[in-house]
Amino acid sequence: MHRIPIRRITYAVLCAAPIASFAAEDGIALKPQRSLLSLPAERDEPIPVFVEADRVQGTGEKEVQAEGNVVLRRSGQAVFADRVHYNAEKEEVDASGGVRLEHQRDVLEGDRMKLNLGTERGFIDKPSFLFTPVPRTPATPAVPGMPALTRALPSEFDRRSKPQEPPESRGDAERLIFEGPDRYRLEKASYTTCGPGNDDWFLKANVLDVDRNRDLGIAHGASIVFLDKTIFYTPYISFSLHQQRKSGFLTPHYGTASTTGTEITVPYYWNIAPNMDMTLYPRVMTKRGLQLGSEFRYLQPNYNGTARIEALPNDAQLSRERWGVFTKHAQEFGNGWSGAFNFNRVSDNTYFTDLSTLVAVTSRTTLPTEGVLAKTGDWGDGNYTFSALAQRWQTLQTDPQAILVPPYNRLPQLTLSGYRRDLLKTDLDVLTSYTGFRHESLPSGKRMLAYPSLSLPLQTSWWYFTPKVGMHMTRYLIDENTLGFEDRTRTLPIVTADTGLTFERNTKFIGQSFIQTLEPKLYYVYIPFRDQSRIPNFESGLQDISFASIFSENQFSGHDRINDANQVTVGVTSRLIHPDSGVERLRLALAQRYYFSEQRVTLPGVAPRPDHSASSDLLAALSGTILPNWRAEVGYQYNTDQSSTQKANVATRYQPGPGKVLNLAYRHTAGLIGQTDVSFQWPVAGNWTLVGRWNYSTRDSRTLEALGGVEYDGGCWAFRAVGHRFATALNAVSTSFFVQLELNGVSRIGSNPMDVLRRNVGGYTRVDPRSPRTDDYYVPDR
Repeated sequence: MHRIPIRRITYAVLCAAPIASFAAEDGIALKPQRSLLSLPAERDEPIPVFVEADRVQGTGEKEVQAEGNVVLRRSGQAVFADRVHYNAEKEEVDASGGVRLEHQRDVLEGDRMKLNLGTERGFIDKPSFLFTPVPRTPATPAVPGMPALTRALPSEFDRRSKPQEPPESRGDAERLIFEGPDRYRLEKASYTTCGPGNDDWFLKANVLDVDRNRDLGIAHGASIVFLDKTIFYTPYISFSLHQQRKSGFLTPHYGTASTTGTEITVPYYWNIAPNMDMTLYPRVMTKRGLQLGSEFRYLQPNYNGTARIEALPNDAQLSRERWGVFTKHAQEFGNGWSGAFNFNRVSDNTYFTDLSTLVAVTSRTTLPTEGVLAKTGDWGDGNYTFSALAQRWQTLQTDPQAILVPPYNRLPQLTLSGYRRDLLKTDLDVLTSYTGFRHESLPSGKRMLAYPSLSLPLQTSWWYFTPKVGMHMTRYLIDENTLGFEDRTRTLPIVTADTGLTFERNTKFIGQSFIQTLEPKLYYVYIPFRDQSRIPNFESGLQDISFASIFSENQFSGHDRINDANQVTVGVTSRLIHPDSGVERLRLALAQRYYFSEQRVTLPGVAPRPDHSASSDLLAALSGTILPNWRAEVGYQYNTDQSSTQKANVATRYQPGPGKVLNLAYRHTAGLIGQTDVSFQWPVAGNWTLVGRWNYSTRDSRTLEALGGVEYDGGCWAFRAVGHRFATALNAVSTSFFVQLELNGVSRIGSNPMDVLRRNVGGYTRVDPRSPRTDDYYVPDR
């Protein structure tokens, strides 16, 4: 009698109603899929369980006993083991011998496992695990109509809320306890995001809770082992699995600076709501003492803002209290109405230079406090804007050898501006304002102005011509206690004409085809002379000549000085444009202004232009990609009367790829500035990268700013060490050091040099272990 050998047995269980299916022939078997596809959540049918093994025994509708290369499969789950006992009524799996559980994209292996497939509760002994995260998208905002956090006006929201592609994680433990869907508790656990075979670092914890639903990992009794050395211990640490926002203590920031000494900041982040959070950041400085800081941020469909407060109760260097308050709020009221306020105050002049380690902060010399209410609306084919502004300033006299004159307070400034297009074939522009200028030591008063103008734009595909005529009317009311000035009215007609041509041709440059343009331009201005010497100067200053200012009506900023003019500006631009993409590859521009009469209006204390000078300085500019991976920008200002260079700025960047950049720059202003600036980021031996910058004043023979450091990419970790030194005043410098170890997906230990590197090295690319992520949780710039 011939027998058919039975090699494998497949047993299918549908809840409590088993269906026995014995496969006897080769080729007769279930589809060989390791884990079944997930069933729709709304499906009412019971979820089947399939058991495949060398030997299978079933007890009615209650249980299955399988041995020998057992595979138990259920929707989204697969269990592999030497022996499996499955209780169908309780949905319990008891597996032993080479246990392997594949749950969605997670893989766990151990000696023995007991798991309820329905509740996903149970345990696995001596497990090793590999968690492969599923990419996630931002959660739907909890507040109806609230925009996504990544659209928040405060830029820092992006740095704390943008979801990132998380890394894989792996490790082992004495026991892993299943606490429900996507929730694990690991006892005596080791956890890392390094790939298999790379044990450079581990987070070791007495208890590690992993909650995939909340995107949260919490370790108790945790230490970090780096290159076989324990470098950090904490009784409690929490981290985001997807680098999303969460409440909890953040990694401490360590650092040292010449003005603050050794310091440590221990931030606590409170994720109050999807649209609201707070960061508390106590900071201990060995030279200064304890500084307390907090930042509150909020975002609603119609308003958003931030409030930051810092307090140093007793500065050990000065024996007094020091503080800073910085708030911003912006709001839409509807029907075109909006408002905002900005409040900034510090306790003393040297608050930033003494307590900050960033040159962008220490260089702040004026702090505004202002509020504005605005209204916009349609006006025919155009629109109008009304605004009411109140503004005061705090001036920080940081350098006794460079006395600053505080700007005028504006109490208030009312402005109404608007335009209408195609009004009787012309365009109408109107600007009106009322401003009250207040100053403790300079002339004060009120200024009312109105500046309506009509223009007639004529344009084709290759030329344009726009004549314009306007009337600038100003009335000054001087305060009674102001000496040397009196009430004045000034009326000035202004006539301009702007015209230009555009020519194109096909050409070749360094072997590539381009479209070359030639764009000549003329700009004529006529403004008669009015004596303005008896008018106070509240806000006007002489604009630096540039390609933006040389084609403007007034060489002065503001409205207190309007230059007399009978002049024409001649300019020409040539561009190389890629014919397919339309990308501009190179641009060359020249411009010069020619005077037909003497200019007589000047600023107080400034001599008028020499009578014999018939033209302005000649401007030249070149920008674009001159060679593959090379980009250059050149600006040149030449005085044709004195045959001398007034300004020269030359900058070039070589960037053949991410993480490789070299910047070279030179800046020169006759009699004032002479600076060289070199910065770079460049890989060297192995995974090491050097970064540096040297900004040197050739005029003063002094280093203005210097930075040097190294970065190492360890694949699942990165190390950075950076030194930074910059001048805070004529005879004062600040020196700081940053040392940071980044463990991918878990923590950063040390002080964060990212802001310093980005501001000093143009084109800097972050050395990023394994996958791109944003910066660590935000601590406000100090």
